[in-house]
Amino acid sequence: MAQRNDDRPRHEQVAADLREQIMAGEFSPGAPLPSTPRLVERYGVANPTIQKALRALKDEGFLYSQQGKGVYVRNRQPFLVEASPYFTPSPGGYSYDLLEVAEVRPPREVAEALNLPAQGTAVVRRRLTRHKGEPVELDVSYYPAEIAGATELAGSSKIRGGAPRVLADLGYPQRDFTDRISVRMPTTEEIELLDLPNVPVIRQFRVIYSDGERPVEASVLIKGGHLYELLYRQSAT
Repeated sequence: MAQRNDDRPRHEQVAADLREQIMAGEFSPGAPLPSTPRLVERYGVANPTIQKALRALKDEGFLYSQQGKGVYVRNRQPFLVEASPYFTPSPGGYSYDLLEVAEVRPPREVAEALNLPAQGTAVVRRRLTRHKGEPVELDVSYYPAEIAGATELAGSSKIRGGAPRVLADLGYPQRDFTDRISVRMPTTEEIELLDLPNVPVIRQFRVIYSDGERPVEASVLIKGGHLYELLYRQSAT
């Protein structure tokens, strides 16, 4: 069986290796990176190649420069995003920008996940989630129109307690959820809304179920793949 060779430009290979070392904790936050001459020697490449690799990692937030002193590893750990259906807004914590509310014919994967009839519609709510003012997630959530129509979910205002509270009040408490996670390159809109460099995004396709395993919400959640990690918790039973 043929084996694929890494035919990326050399600076991308160097950046990938340094990125992995930073993510693995081989370089402590705030620690200086080895000097350019040492990196040139380590990787057997020319100075401009190292500079291109470092520039890419700076754009992604893995490195920063101090003039006259050198290049340093980012001074914070990756931001852990809890794999939770809802984040409670709080001062200095999470907040939401409501981008759109409409009743639509949803994409096929959403319609199938929600078990909608052939011509069924859903209420969509598009939000930008921020943490301490910084954009961290684009959230596009769909609710069956037969459930969400003429409720707060169909209104153009932010909802106190979020969708979980409204669904519970309607008799559809959230019991479980499933996530399908994939990685792809971002769209133009995602780059602009999430203030991303040209890095892959984490795509979560989440379906939330109420009693009797009835699907009541399907969401597409998009996060930058460079400075964020997903955190799942599983309690022992």
